[in-house]
Amino acid sequence: MIKTVIIEDEKPAARKLERLLTLFPDLELVATINSVEEGAQWFSENQHPDLIFSDIVLGDGLSFDIFEKIPTKSFIIYTTAFDQYTLKAFKLNSIDYLLKPIMEEDLRQAIEKYRSFLPTESSHNLKHIKSLIKEEKQKLSRILVKIGYNLKIVQTEEVSCFFSENKIVYLQTKERTYPTDFTLDELQEVLDKKCFFRVNRQFIINSNYIKNIHTSPYYKVEMDFQPDEEITVSRDRVKDFKDWLSK
Repeated sequence: MIKTVIIEDEKPAARKLERLLTLFPDLELVATINSVEEGAQWFSENQHPDLIFSDIVLGDGLSFDIFEKIPTKSFIIYTTAFDQYTLKAFKLNSIDYLLKPIMEEDLRQAIEKYRSFLPTESSHNLKHIKSLIKEEKQKLSRILVKIGYNLKIVQTEEVSCFFSENKIVYLQTKERTYPTDFTLDELQEVLDKKCFFRVNRQFIINSNYIKNIHTSPYYKVEMDFQPDEEITVSRDRVKDFKDWLSK
């Protein structure tokens, strides 16, 4: 039997996933965990399961916090309404990433992927897993940002640029600027490269919002919406920038 744990703070979502897992006779659910605190305690006191289905945003933090405190060799399938955590999920034993609401067919495919890692001992090597799923990472399509005590979903297609200032990365939309939890290096990995390009160490721009490009005495980009700071293309990026524009 495949020992399984669910980490989910929304009771209706937990019950739905529990029902879906009954469709798989070789899966045995051993615990349903509702918070980071409960998860840290459970994983410190119990034998770790073979497979974990984990929401990411919990009432008292992110489920990543559990596994950063208590490392696990369990395989993890993340289940969440937000896809902004894709990159970090794949760094923490993730073999799949399901967006809510979870469909039976998507769940079945995720479980089959888990089974595909089982036949040989080498399949449990994290570096091997990461290489297998590297090309499967979802492109970032929306970002969860905090405004005071509120949360807002921003579609990446609405972002004219991302920029770094005082070690914080912000996104710029028509309405305003929002701080994010990303680094520019992380964003490079998960943004759609057809639309987004990193012009220098400080800026990633969206081609859909380019208003003008000056080429003398250096390449400077004007965006429909941008912070006050000038956006220039690094000299070593000019050729790649021109190639990107022509695609």
